[in-house]
Amino acid sequence: MGSVTKNRPENSKLKTQNSKLLIQACLKQPTLRTPVWFMRQAGRYMQEYRKIRSRWSIKEISKNPELCAEVTLQPVAKLEVDAAIIFSDILLLAEPLGFRFDYAKAVGPVFQNPILGQDDVDRLPFFDVREKMDFMFRALKLVKKKLPDGIALVGFAGAPFTLASYLIEGGHSDHYLKTKELMHQNPKAWQNLMEKLTRLTADYLAAQAASGADVVQIFDSWAGCLSAHDYEEFVLSHNQTIVNELKKRRVPVIYFSTGTTGYPEIIKKTGADVISVDWRTSLAESWRRLGYDAAIQGNLDPALLRNGPVKAIVRQTQKILQEANKRPGHIFNLGHGILPDTPVEHARAVVAAVKQWK
Repeated sequence: MGSVTKNRPENSKLKTQNSKLLIQACLKQPTLRTPVWFMRQAGRYMQEYRKIRSRWSIKEISKNPELCAEVTLQPVAKLEVDAAIIFSDILLLAEPLGFRFDYAKAVGPVFQNPILGQDDVDRLPFFDVREKMDFMFRALKLVKKKLPDGIALVGFAGAPFTLASYLIEGGHSDHYLKTKELMHQNPKAWQNLMEKLTRLTADYLAAQAASGADVVQIFDSWAGCLSAHDYEEFVLSHNQTIVNELKKRRVPVIYFSTGTTGYPEIIKKTGADVISVDWRTSLAESWRRLGYDAAIQGNLDPALLRNGPVKAIVRQTQKILQEANKRPGHIFNLGHGILPDTPVEHARAVVAAVKQWK
């Protein structure tokens, strides 16, 4: 493994900084080591979670602050990661908007009343997220009280585009034809929809920060279906609005997307403190294109984490760390969430490899 370099400071240099490694990395401050956590680290790959899920649905867990806190905290001790991410679902924000949906086995979320046109957009109400999503904020406060010192708490929400796509498509989509049809054929309805979702998302994330989240992540999981031109024309400004609102509150923001390796320079324009990148491009190339003034999160392939073998997982983990070259601002994570059948010991091997890297 590499040798200690001047980018790794002595303990005395960190005494005036935040003690949480994740926050230090988000702010591009020097860290004693690279922080590590996993998207979807609370989930089906863990026996403890499966036991709870055998009795309660995702919605029921998310809306019960005590259960939500329990699930959120499960992987922190088991994996020894540097952050807890609150257990929830990006679609829960759709319910106060009047959408009815459920999770179909092997299919995912299915909406009973998707957006069909301008009239449906016009009917969407504004609401007070602090009232309608109170269960989330109570769960965050519970987790915050129980987290060990030095462990950061991550809040999150879906990006306006990704949430809008679910509401329009009615669930998962391969080509996002309905979303792109509304975007191009009825730009007024699209703009109206995005403005409403942007305002709600900004309020939602700000309230999460006020309830204890140290960092927030914006999940734009479906942004990769867009061309660079469409992203910049129809999506970018809305993400910028959210990031700007959170920066006023001094909340570090991570922006996550997949399939956007063709236009990282545009993604950087979101203004997020950290850009999360997937595995389709090397970390070194992603950082070169984003610029070394950016903080970056990533980027182990979740399929490799699931399939192994452990030697290959550790080898790729070390390769990513080597590409990061101990620059301030690297957060080790996957390029997407942990897959359901991933062995827990594989995730533990990654955490150990990151912590042992010198």
